[in-house]
Amino acid sequence: MKNSCFSLGYRKALSACAMSALSSLFLIVISAGSLAAHAQSPKELHIAAAADLQPVLPTLAAQYEQATGVKIIPSFGSSATLTQQITNGDPQDLFLSADYVHPEQLVAANLTVSHAPVPYARGVLVLWARKDSPAQPLSLDALTSPKVQKIAIANGLHAPYGLAADKALASLGLTDKVASKLVVAENIGQTAQFAESGNAQVAIISLTIASSPHYRDLGTFVRFQPQSYPEIRQCAVVLKSSKNQEEAQKFLDWLTSKSVQESLTKFGLDPAN
Repeated sequence: MKNSCFSLGYRKALSACAMSALSSLFLIVISAGSLAAHAQSPKELHIAAAADLQPVLPTLAAQYEQATGVKIIPSFGSSATLTQQITNGDPQDLFLSADYVHPEQLVAANLTVSHAPVPYARGVLVLWARKDSPAQPLSLDALTSPKVQKIAIANGLHAPYGLAADKALASLGLTDKVASKLVVAENIGQTAQFAESGNAQVAIISLTIASSPHYRDLGTFVRFQPQSYPEIRQCAVVLKSSKNQEEAQKFLDWLTSKSVQESLTKFGLDPAN
């Protein structure tokens, strides 16, 4: 009788121990699976990018993700607007501006890892019009044509391409002649949309937008002479607030690598050097 009781108690204890061991094993497996899933989840890189890069960055981002597994999440806007957002604490890892001035402002504010803006491309200024625009056949003479009542241009205080457009008009002696025609947009992307929608007959925009498949199918463009406007030196900085500084620097190194620089012309950008 005693042996029977001992056997029953022993079996209960053994069963309890087994259940405890199984529970521990289950938790270990779940924890390991969670860690593995976390390790396998793609890294993300948040990039604040000038509006002229909207037709460019998605393609470059896809190439980079395929090569590294790092997913690029871009936010587009005028360089001035993005600079203000970053200054106010917008959580970005890297800033790709359309000029040198705005990244330099972040450097001066001690908000960057970079001690100086890093050039990654040079922009090209063009005049664009729809194929059915009264400005056709398109030339720079269209700016003063009576057929052209509205000229879309980006705000020179916010957008580097807008500033370049202001300088180009001044260089050509057209500032006063076209002042009443100007329709001012917040950034270069919105400038292109004004002409695309017909709210303006022509737009002074970036070659990146004008040479994108959509705008190339819809219209035509002519370049401004490079000497008519200051060099559009597009620069980048890695942000000090980033939790992915190493990954941000790796992307910037890739963007400024010889192979990528040589491919920029097909996107409407000139290499940085």
